[in-house]
Amino acid sequence: MSFQAYIDNIRAKTGKTPADFKKLAEEKGFLLDGKLNPKIKATEITNWLKEEFELGHGHAMAIYATFKGKTK
Repeated sequence: MSFQAYIDNIRAKTGKTPADFKKLAEEKGFLLDGKLNPKIKATEITNWLKEEFELGHGHAMAIYATFKGKTK
């Protein structure tokens, strides 16, 4: 599955774009000024995405990749 397909599937399932997830991550303190908070581990972020949005591991990692700067 391509990266874009992951993003498209996430949007279809949750109704949220990577920008929406970034905004939510900033509210939770996972991102600071649009960059990953160095005190937060990737697992904390992916667990949040799995629990709150019922994403699978690969889909959670795709959103995490957008936080690291990979664009869709």
